[in-house]
Amino acid sequence: MEQTDIVDLLVVGGGINGAGIARDAAGRGLTVLLCEQDDLAAHTSSSSTKLIHGGLRYLEHYEFSLVRKALQEREVLLKAAPHIISPLRFVMPHMPHLRPAWMIRAGLFLYDHLSKREVLPGSRGITFSSHPSGIPLKKFLKKGFVYSDASVQDARLVVLNAMDARERGATILTKTRLIEATQGAQYWDASLLCTLTGKTTHVKARCVINAAGPWVASLLHGALQTSAQHQIRLVKGSHIVTKRLFDHDHAYIFQNPDNRIVFAIPYEKDFTLIGTTDVEYQGDPASVTISNEEIAYLCESVSRYFEATVTPAQVVWTYAGVRPLLEEEVDNPAAVTRDYKLELHTGQNQAPVLSVFGGKITTYRRLAEEACDQLQSLFSYMKPSWTAHAPLPGGDIERADITEFLRVFQQRHPWLPAALAQRYAHAYGTRAERMLAGIKDIAGLGELFGADLYAAEVHYLVQQEWAITVDDILWRRSKLGLHLLANGDTEAVARLAAWLAEQKIAVEPAVA
Repeated sequence: MEQTDIVDLLVVGGGINGAGIARDAAGRGLTVLLCEQDDLAAHTSSSSTKLIHGGLRYLEHYEFSLVRKALQEREVLLKAAPHIISPLRFVMPHMPHLRPAWMIRAGLFLYDHLSKREVLPGSRGITFSSHPSGIPLKKFLKKGFVYSDASVQDARLVVLNAMDARERGATILTKTRLIEATQGAQYWDASLLCTLTGKTTHVKARCVINAAGPWVASLLHGALQTSAQHQIRLVKGSHIVTKRLFDHDHAYIFQNPDNRIVFAIPYEKDFTLIGTTDVEYQGDPASVTISNEEIAYLCESVSRYFEATVTPAQVVWTYAGVRPLLEEEVDNPAAVTRDYKLELHTGQNQAPVLSVFGGKITTYRRLAEEACDQLQSLFSYMKPSWTAHAPLPGGDIERADITEFLRVFQQRHPWLPAALAQRYAHAYGTRAERMLAGIKDIAGLGELFGADLYAAEVHYLVQQEWAITVDDILWRRSKLGLHLLANGDTEAVARLAAWLAEQKIAVEPAVA
């Protein structure tokens, strides 16, 4: 991009909302530049509970519209990205003193029927003595309920949206910070600093999209020098990961005495993901970490249900993120809405700015669609909305049947070990063929760094998915860092860092 270029949209923020808006807008014919100060999905969007879900617990707060919207999007996304989004059955043990059975049945009935279901089965009651999910549970638990939602590789979802945006003409700049923006009558004059090279680029934008997540307010008051009607409330959500606590493929949703819920989810085959907490947060969103109190809370929450006590000593990895939720007059952070607001400023003789407040990963596509719809009056040449039936990169799988796709993929590449073929299929979908182009055997994959990470995959991630650092590769484009961490394979990180350095790629210290 030349320094004199003019774009329709300057999108600030490379999380799920920014990437989703960039994709939608580029597909409608707008010229788009997205800048992200760190890596794509570096913060909130890679710190979720890894679920595409309607939000069963939001029904208790009467957020029927949000749940319906999320359930509708769940169906859309399962079809758009069947490689990185997978159906998942949830088990809720019944604790009569917390919620009566009739209330749970009523909630699940609503959950099943608020939106049309085409992909996922409905809910039902189960008896633990005859269901595999009962094996690891305490014996006083006799009955429960099963319902459907889906799991997602959250950071990859962000990357795929950015890839689709780029393939439709958008420019995506990571490690690039908006440092100054002057609002004129027709354009924003923006200065963008590349934190890797120190180079500053100037661009004119007809509209700025403020999708900075936890930084949405500071960006408005800082570089954009603009006020806003809405405010955000920063709430920390933390998770712990242990070695696998159960052998079946269902997840659990546990009710706590404080009326919160905690998930225990099969994760990366060998692990169990447990979360989340809801804690008010006042610090720097880039420096958020889990506390010892949160670790203890999550361990105690699941230990109420599992026969074997879960202790902090069993935790192999933790992560925390800051959710930028809409400010509301409620005391309990868990009760703050997960819905979103879009605020468009189109003052006289002022170039417009649209700011995104709140939201959740499940409804990002609808948020992006509504954001672009609001811009229709500004750009008469915009095309209609289009993302509801469009697959994400790698998701163009016939009938969204990942099982059949994997079978055919393995037939085409019989030399791939079964576990590696499965990971490639679920991470890259049809794009795995591009990564393997011209490779005929294991030797063709190049150097093995550790786990099952080969040089061919690293090269693809660098060339196609904006991966620059060790962390980008091990903790966001994949979760192979978790496997290396659990196995104590620190040499693999050093080998990968050395390879990236040889390729003249800037390397930062890996931080788990």
